[in-house]
Amino acid sequence: MNRDLLPARRTRAAPVVLAVLLAATALQGCTPAPGQQPGTTATASASPTPDSPLTAELNQFRDNYSKQIIEIQLSNTTSAPVTVLAAELASPMFPPGSAWQAAPGGTEIPPNQTKSLPARLRDPSCHAPAEASADRASDEPTAAAEVHVSFRQGSATLDQRLPAADPFGVLARNYAELCLAKAAARVAVIGLAPGLEIAADARTAVVRLTVTPREAAAGTPERLSIERIEGTTLLAEPPETPWPRGVVVVAGGAAAEYRLRIRPARCDAHAVAEDKVGTLLPLLVDVGGKKGTLKIAAGAALKGQIYGFVTAACGAH
Repeated sequence: MNRDLLPARRTRAAPVVLAVLLAATALQGCTPAPGQQPGTTATASASPTPDSPLTAELNQFRDNYSKQIIEIQLSNTTSAPVTVLAAELASPMFPPGSAWQAAPGGTEIPPNQTKSLPARLRDPSCHAPAEASADRASDEPTAAAEVHVSFRQGSATLDQRLPAADPFGVLARNYAELCLAKAAARVAVIGLAPGLEIAADARTAVVRLTVTPREAAAGTPERLSIERIEGTTLLAEPPETPWPRGVVVVAGGAAAEYRLRIRPARCDAHAVAEDKVGTLLPLLVDVGGKKGTLKIAAGAALKGQIYGFVTAACGAH
C-alpha cells in the first residue's frame, strides 16, 4: 500500500496486528513486481475505474472557442501534492492525440486544488452530413469521455484512466461545430475580408463577408444555405440596413462578397475590455441537411480594428 496516495488517517491497532502490517509492508517494498528490476519504482497499468488521487472534468474558456482548445481540469483530492506528467483525452468523438503539452518535469497540483491543462482537439470523427445537427447534442456520440493521465505522487509514478465529467457539453458542442465547418468547407471557403470601412460619422462600419465556392465534386454536398447572420455580444445590424438572409451557395458557382454594416451591440465599460467571442460572426447554415451555427472569426488585424471602432463609436454617443 502506498500511503502517499491516500488521505492521512489516525487509527489504533493492537501490537500484534501492527507488527503484521509492518512486516507485510516491508516485504511488499522489497519484492519487485513481475518483470520489474529491483530498485525501480512500479508504474501502475491504466485502469478504467482507478482508486486515484485525481478526478477529471472538461471545460473550455470563452477566448479559446475559435481555437478548439479545451481544458482538462484535474483536481487533487488528497493532502499530498501530485505532479502531472501527461494528460490526453479519449473520446469516441475525436481520434487520439488531443493532449496537454506538458513542460519538462510536468506540473504540480497542490493538495485539494484544481489545475486546468489546455489541450487542442484533433479533427473530429464526423458522421455523414445528414446524421448530426450542430445545435443538438443528442445527435452526437454519447459514450463517456476519459482522460489518460500519468502522474507522480511521493515515490510512485502511475498511469491511469479517469472518467471525465463534461457538465457543459464541451465535447458535443465542439464536435458539432467542427463537423459542420468541415461540411461547409467542402462547398465553399467563407471568411471575413481584412480591413474595416468606418462611416464618416464613426457610428457604423462595414465588414465584408467573402464566399468562394469550391469546384463541384462527386460525393460532397453541392450547396449550402446561409439562412441568416446573427449578431454578437459586440456587434449588431443597424435596423435600416439589415444583413442578408437565405443566401444559397452552390459548389462551382461564382465568388461573392456581402457588405455587412455593423454597429456596437453594447456600449458599457466592459464591452471591449472583457470581450471573448464578440468578433466571431455566427452564420446559421444548412449544409446538405446538416443545420447549425458556423462561426466566422475575424483575423487579428480586423479584430483590432473592430475593437477600435466599437470604442470610438460608443464614445461618440
